[in-house]
Amino acid sequence: MTDSNLVNRAQEYARHHHEGQLRKGEAAEPYITHVAEVALLVRSLEGDAIAQSAAWLHDVVEDCSPTLIDVEEEFGAEIASVVAEVTDDKSLEKEQRKARQVVSAATKSDRACLIKWADKTSNLNSIAKSPPPWSRERKIEYIDWACRVTERLPFRPVGAQQLFNSAVIAARESLET
Repeated sequence: MTDSNLVNRAQEYARHHHEGQLRKGEAAEPYITHVAEVALLVRSLEGDAIAQSAAWLHDVVEDCSPTLIDVEEEFGAEIASVVAEVTDDKSLEKEQRKARQVVSAATKSDRACLIKWADKTSNLNSIAKSPPPWSRERKIEYIDWACRVTERLPFRPVGAQQLFNSAVIAARESLET
């Protein structure tokens, strides 16, 4: 299978499983717009086909019906492993999941790091452009938390850091208006 076929299959799989889901923001756009933005950012940061495919699948286990076993059967162990690295354990309380993301950031593979950079960048872009119905304090907490996660990532491509930093600035500026 070619790299582009693999990425296209992951995209189709994500589109199918996220169908009908909406973002929390004011625009209430389809959730797949977030997933697509993450995948496009990973591609722009020169992530390989494994990283791009995992980016398309990064929320499918967390927010949809497939399991990691399903992802492995469909896309192989390598992609499933990256998806596992970026998937929160929904059996934990929200604060535990957030704390675990900060701690585990330091042990992420390069591919998982790219997805984390892209995911946090996308979420911060959403706070700036189509904010969720959160209090100003909660938005500030999210921005600060995203910074704590990315500070610990061992793979730190300059382009990823620049995109993330721009998103942090935009998100903070949006709170001033």
